[in-house]
Amino acid sequence: MIALLNKNKLFLYCLVVIISSSFFASLIQTSFGKVDVKLMNLKTPDGQNLVYDLYKPSIATENDKQPFIVVVPGFQRSKEALSNIAIELSRRGYVVALIDPYAQGMSSSSLSRLAATTQGYGMFALVDYAYAENFSFVDINKIGSTGHSMGGNAAIRGADYFGKEAIKSGKKSKLDSVYISGYVLTLQENILRDSKSNMGVSYALYDEGAFRNDLQGWDAGNMKIAPESLRTVNSVLPKDKKVTEVELGKYYGERSNNTLRVIFNEELLHPFQPYNKEATKNQLDYFDKVFGAPISINSKNQIWQYKEFFTLINMIISLLMLVPIAKLFLSLSFYRDIVKDIPASLPEQTSKSKMIFWSVFFLSALIACISFIPMVDVAKILFYESANRELTWFFPQRMNNSVMLWAAFNGSIGLVIFFISYYFFGRHHGVNTNSWGLQINKVELFKTIMLGLSIFICYYLILYFVYFLFHVDYRFWFMGVRIFQPEMLLVLVMYFPLFFIFFFSNSLRVNGAMRFKNQSEWKSRLIAGFANSLGLMMIIIIQYVTFAWTGTVFWTTNWLSVNLLFGIVPMMFILPYFNRIFFQLTGRVYLGPIVTCLIFIMILSTNTVVYLPL
Repeated sequence: MIALLNKNKLFLYCLVVIISSSFFASLIQTSFGKVDVKLMNLKTPDGQNLVYDLYKPSIATENDKQPFIVVVPGFQRSKEALSNIAIELSRRGYVVALIDPYAQGMSSSSLSRLAATTQGYGMFALVDYAYAENFSFVDINKIGSTGHSMGGNAAIRGADYFGKEAIKSGKKSKLDSVYISGYVLTLQENILRDSKSNMGVSYALYDEGAFRNDLQGWDAGNMKIAPESLRTVNSVLPKDKKVTEVELGKYYGERSNNTLRVIFNEELLHPFQPYNKEATKNQLDYFDKVFGAPISINSKNQIWQYKEFFTLINMIISLLMLVPIAKLFLSLSFYRDIVKDIPASLPEQTSKSKMIFWSVFFLSALIACISFIPMVDVAKILFYESANRELTWFFPQRMNNSVMLWAAFNGSIGLVIFFISYYFFGRHHGVNTNSWGLQINKVELFKTIMLGLSIFICYYLILYFVYFLFHVDYRFWFMGVRIFQPEMLLVLVMYFPLFFIFFFSNSLRVNGAMRFKNQSEWKSRLIAGFANSLGLMMIIIIQYVTFAWTGTVFWTTNWLSVNLLFGIVPMMFILPYFNRIFFQLTGRVYLGPIVTCLIFIMILSTNTVVYLPL
């Protein structure tokens, strides 16, 4: 084994970089050893399972109890996506619980379709648990919650839920203060009336979901005049002091009786609001106002960006490491017979063949663009249970179902176009089917499948090792490669066949229709990257050009599905690169789609809602 590693030093170099960057990311996450970060699991009274990271500053002790804040990520986000907030709060002395919302990450699925209203996606249970003094180092009189988007809705619902409970008991609300980011729809009079929590609201001026608000166009996200912010502030003001325009950043009401209100309105888009220094500063200032930061650190002094930098390195290097991992396995005698000579390239392009190529290029991109949203709508019909947040074993991933249908459709269309173009043009102009790399016997195919599985297992074993040592994974903002619970392997098996159509189709087209004689390799790969991602890029462009022009996004009903593409497009762009590299390693088109389909689908699956009945 040592000899094999010596022959493949790139693997060792990648491993050293990942270990090193994980170490530095861990240092930042723990505030250089001043905060203990542990993975915790709460068995709720109703039988659910809530997984969370507990950030415990060293100053939090039984004799010196500190405020407790529950952080709730948004829709399609696991706990790691808001680690930046947890880092900054905990380094200022707050005890922080960063949760995986129900049906996301490692937590169990919610028993309720109204998980936000009735459970705060698990936040309610954790607040009750903390208030019952199960954390000896927590000041139960200073319990707060914050979240973005869906997590912001959980915070609003929490203020209402615990407010109603306080009214019935005649006691102070268990949830002293909440901070709501990226969500204002439920800031309604009936909810605000019963809230007994201090409340901070942060909303992006250019939030794509603002079309759902009371006002329309550019006014929809303007929190100076938005009815949602006016209701929030006026709900705690006497009749003679009610305002017609909110002063941003001004604190209204009183901290002492839990009527404090403040509104912020950062000039941002919705998905990027949590990863902004100004938005983070506003949130830190708010909690300092309501709780008093145990450790005084200027709110502009933030270090979370460095953790994002190191985990980004992790993500990039881990994907690059797939190549030396494959080479390591291919050097074993068991796999050597699947290595074949690289087939000859296609003939050099003529004027006519270039016209055919670029016609197919743009036609495929157009089909990819116009078919995505219809597949979102079809998925709502075919997969009714998951689309309606019901527990199911039948394709339980609400958002990925549409991506899967789109992938299967476009993969099939891509194969049809590939063979049609060959039949009517390619075979008459020197194209040899041997250049496709399709020839393979049963034994070689079996070994190729085993190799793909081996690479997948090795990739995730390294991730688990890194997570065990440093409690960090591979990610940047909301895009991440994370560990998973065993049942996700069942999900992977379920989704693999239809997704594989697309991945195999891509490998065949990238290597059988985009490799031309006398064309530089970098140019060939770049064209392939855009060919695979341009259609989805066009959707984002249409959405945001329309938004910039009108103040309202083009697709409203399915705007969250469009937002999902921010994480998918980069995958689509780099996919052809890996399919080409694995083709060059084996001389065949099969290993690339097996490896990339397994890994990319697991990445998608572990970063989305999963309504499994577990």
